[in-house]
Amino acid sequence: MDKMMDSPWVLRIIALFLAFLLFFSVRTELSPINKTTSNEQKDVIHDVPVDVYYDNENFIVTGLPETVDVTIEGPMALVLKTKASKDFSVFVDLSNLLMGEHDVNLQYENISEKLDVTLDPETVRVNIEEKVTQEFRVDPEMNSRLIEEGYILKDMVADPPTVYITGAKSAIESISYVKATVTGEQGLKQSFSQEAAVKVLDRDLNKLDVIIEPETVKVQIDIGEYSRELPVVIRETGKAANNITINSLTLTPKTMKVYGKKSIIDALADIPVTVDLSTITESKTYEIDVKLPDGVTKVSDKKVKVEADITRTEQLEPQEQQEQQGQQQEQQTTPTVTEETPQSPPPAEENDVTDDNTTTDDKNTSTEETENVDS
Repeated sequence: MDKMMDSPWVLRIIALFLAFLLFFSVRTELSPINKTTSNEQKDVIHDVPVDVYYDNENFIVTGLPETVDVTIEGPMALVLKTKASKDFSVFVDLSNLLMGEHDVNLQYENISEKLDVTLDPETVRVNIEEKVTQEFRVDPEMNSRLIEEGYILKDMVADPPTVYITGAKSAIESISYVKATVTGEQGLKQSFSQEAAVKVLDRDLNKLDVIIEPETVKVQIDIGEYSRELPVVIRETGKAANNITINSLTLTPKTMKVYGKKSIIDALADIPVTVDLSTITESKTYEIDVKLPDGVTKVSDKKVKVEADITRTEQLEPQEQQEQQGQQQEQQTTPTVTEETPQSPPPAEENDVTDDNTTTDDKNTSTEETENVDS
């Protein structure tokens, strides 16, 4: 073994092997592919907020993205540190620009110069406008299909009823709707309240980029049964007694609310109340039950009052009625005869009673004497 190591050829072969090994080792270290793999790193940081510097007391900036994507490339250690800490910022300075449209470049800071940085987007078009704040009324809304059949949405009230909206002048002028949408499950039939977000929309129902204060309102939803006001009419049955004449029947109330499914209630023209004329025996107020029509769940009044005005005639016994009818027939068939009453003689003059008697006797005596003489 010692003789082999002392041989110059063996030493030359070992030296040549080490030379080749060193050569390939250095070449591998200097290779660009390996350099990128081992020492260089490229990564993308998404949704980095954009800061904007301008006079936000008097102006509003539109067209500026809220976030951008930042691509960094460089030494692996720096890339990993920058991505983990995110202690850098992306901004745009508009403080020296006037109102109107401008193309501006986004900038960044607190990123190592050893890193290559690319922003997406790099340039944006912004519009600097006058800042305006205005008060708007909130209109609550809800899908009517959520309400159970037979019930209706009576009212919706937002609290507070108005909100303050701040934005660019052009945005404020394009506001057409300020809505607070209420959601719920199918089959609603009771009143409830709900917090709802306020949405600001233009004429084409596009959402506008504005500031809303407050952003939510409390909406009170009033749900009730469907109803209509219908007239009450009298339906007469039976027949009044022979000695009773019904002059009038007056209803109270004349109208009432009827509740039920909309399709059924809308088909009704009135609410009938049945009055049996045979039960009307005197002038007074009668209470009558209201019978619900088919499909009606309830009415506002379960009873109605009917004020009756009648005239009663005296009723005769059957025998008296026959005698009266017979007398009437005789009066119609027998002619009327008028008898003349004889007139009384005029009264005689008053004379002395004694004188009259004496004179008469004297006359009678003279007559008798005459007759005897003749004989």
